[in-house]
Amino acid sequence: MPKLTKRQLIAGAAGGVLLPRLGRAADLLPHEQALYEAAKKEGELTWYSGQLQAETGEAVGKAFTARYPGIKVNVVRSTSQVAYQRLSQDMQAGVAQCDMFSSTDYGHYLSLKREEKLQPYRPKNADGMIASARDPDPDNMFQVFYIGLYLLAYNTTKVPEAEAPKSWKDLLDPRWKGQIAVGHPGYSGAIGVMGVVLSKLYGWEYFEKLEKNKPQVGRSADDPVTLMNAGERNIGMGVSLAAPLLSISRGNPLRIVYPTDGTLAVYSPSAIPKNAPHPNAAKLFMEFASGPDYAEATRKFFIMPLRPEVAPPDGARAFDKVGLIQSTPAAIEAGVPEIKEKWRDVFGV
Repeated sequence: MPKLTKRQLIAGAAGGVLLPRLGRAADLLPHEQALYEAAKKEGELTWYSGQLQAETGEAVGKAFTARYPGIKVNVVRSTSQVAYQRLSQDMQAGVAQCDMFSSTDYGHYLSLKREEKLQPYRPKNADGMIASARDPDPDNMFQVFYIGLYLLAYNTTKVPEAEAPKSWKDLLDPRWKGQIAVGHPGYSGAIGVMGVVLSKLYGWEYFEKLEKNKPQVGRSADDPVTLMNAGERNIGMGVSLAAPLLSISRGNPLRIVYPTDGTLAVYSPSAIPKNAPHPNAAKLFMEFASGPDYAEATRKFFIMPLRPEVAPPDGARAFDKVGLIQSTPAAIEAGVPEIKEKWRDVFGV
């Protein structure tokens, strides 16, 4: 997984930085037109997604169908670990249901690739993405069209701005006892990555100290937003950038915090299973997800675009304006299972 750099994030591929906006089905590029004709015969695809909220995923499906009429997207939304478990159960049973698998746990893809359970496809539209997302796998077994940023948030009616936590370490302050909400690495791939990164930065002792503040542990990385909106918890830990910004846009009294000790960047791949029942529709979805229409559709839900011609969503900083912390694919694959076990031991869930 390449490290984000300022140059990479503000530059696209040569000749691909200022690609014109793509049109509807009548104006498809040649490589899309050929796939579209084949995909129309399949008529649909099923997307197991642990990356986007349900509302965002459904909006993506509608945008895809608007661009490629006659092809329906069946969005199966869950947390990343649940999506992977479902895919694994399908494969073990010899059932072919999933056409596109999207997770926030990079380790899933390394495992599936080793087991030869993915089919290769590199979308041509990836040429116009930011450089760091363009070629995640030398064998093209998976692609990246989502890089999640995970940070802190708080309820402004409960926590004054001057007193709000500014860093991950600030959450260890006893003043936040009983006020923090966080997801669970057994369900959320991003929280698993958070565990890997923060334990590397501060040691596992960080989470042992965090437990003393009795955080409420949910499932999804976005569950804390619901709890903060309800006034049940005041601080969200490891929430995706999109969830609080979307909530703020709808009038809820939240504020995001880019931690001074680093905002977590989670590269989140997607792949086509080897036994996908609608492979042409899946490949066409890859083209869509790598192009500007997907970036525009998800930007409305505060997802960071990976196309240089699409601006960051309102209220968000550009990638190169954020201090980022991240891990490597190998460290994620090796570390997340251990994080799950240690988490259960420490937090009792």
